[in-house]
Amino acid sequence: MSTGHSSPDTFLHRYPITVIVLAQLFGTSLWFSINGVALSLQRETGMSEADLGLLTVGVQAGFITGTVLLAATGLADRVRASRLFTLAAVTGALVNGAFIPAAHDLHAAWLLRFATGLCLAGIYPLGMKLVVSWTPKHAGLALGWLLGMLTLGIALPHLLRGATLELHWQWPLLIASLLALAAAVMVHRLGDGPHLPPTAGSGPPWAGLAAFARRPFRAAAFGYFGHCWELFAFWTLAPLLVLREITRLDWPVHWLPWLAFGVIAVGGAGCVLGGRISRSTGSLSVARWALGISGSLCLLYPWLGGLPPVLLLCLLLVWGFTVIADSPQFTALASLSAPRDRLGAALALMNAIGFGLTIPSIAVVTRLWPDNELAVLWLMLPGPVLGLWALSRVGAADYARAP
Repeated sequence: MSTGHSSPDTFLHRYPITVIVLAQLFGTSLWFSINGVALSLQRETGMSEADLGLLTVGVQAGFITGTVLLAATGLADRVRASRLFTLAAVTGALVNGAFIPAAHDLHAAWLLRFATGLCLAGIYPLGMKLVVSWTPKHAGLALGWLLGMLTLGIALPHLLRGATLELHWQWPLLIASLLALAAAVMVHRLGDGPHLPPTAGSGPPWAGLAAFARRPFRAAAFGYFGHCWELFAFWTLAPLLVLREITRLDWPVHWLPWLAFGVIAVGGAGCVLGGRISRSTGSLSVARWALGISGSLCLLYPWLGGLPPVLLLCLLLVWGFTVIADSPQFTALASLSAPRDRLGAALALMNAIGFGLTIPSIAVVTRLWPDNELAVLWLMLPGPVLGLWALSRVGAADYARAP
């Protein structure tokens, strides 16, 4: 006799996108887990802004290495995405927790953050593949939700720090690790979707390079590369930009994690809204508009630095809203134009190159910030310029014709 209740797995399979986006939120809380406790780390360990930037670069370097390995070995297409995601989330949770006793040793801390980035390579790109495997239609909308959760995951450490100010800095890191374990359980029970083959046949290394022979894919990829140059540099500087304004307002420092969370997390709403708009206007149009607005702020914000601090905080919210809103649309465009049997490798390779560009971007802006402050924002401008140029080379019809 039926009990009238669905089993947990039945519930998960009824709402697969909800499960994936929540798992993405929980898993990617590992990404900036150190940045959320930056002030406490600086006080306890004596780290400088450049040291914290180095730890962020370590995560990026690990992520790039991981995505390159996925693309070179074909694991992204040979192994079920849900299995790779689960393994990466569990390992990432353990490595993130191991940072706590190693925090006073910068070299050990950097290696652990590098290992965290390796694990994130099995969470973020594989999460995109899981979404496509469950809902091939309206990929821009679904990926908008996924990238929205990525954005909230990036911002989550700031929220965790704001909620645990009375506790030691280790607590937000431990909570992030517990969330990653929860993500592993969710995706493991969900499994892969039915709309892509779970594994691909053997093929040569770097199979994802085949996608670059297609002009629409190249345009989406180069747009994404320019977007990446700006995005993570902005996210890294967001707490410093907020701190500048609350200092001018003479507000207490406990406002910092809450406002930094808001500036980054509002991008989640940008991703979701952009995804909805893409259903009527197309992903290409949304990507162009979002990149154009964030690029304009790269150009104008340093000249506006004398405006009232509250107004500048509002501009930071606008920037945070638009700086990530184009990302799911680039992924949707790339997914439309990549070879279907090498989609995982193509997305992994695109991510590897894009995130490779974040390393010099983050390193330069964090090193130059103490002496130049707002002027360093101009160094982020080439990214949006490159992205807009790449998108000008194609039209919506190119993606409508893509296989």
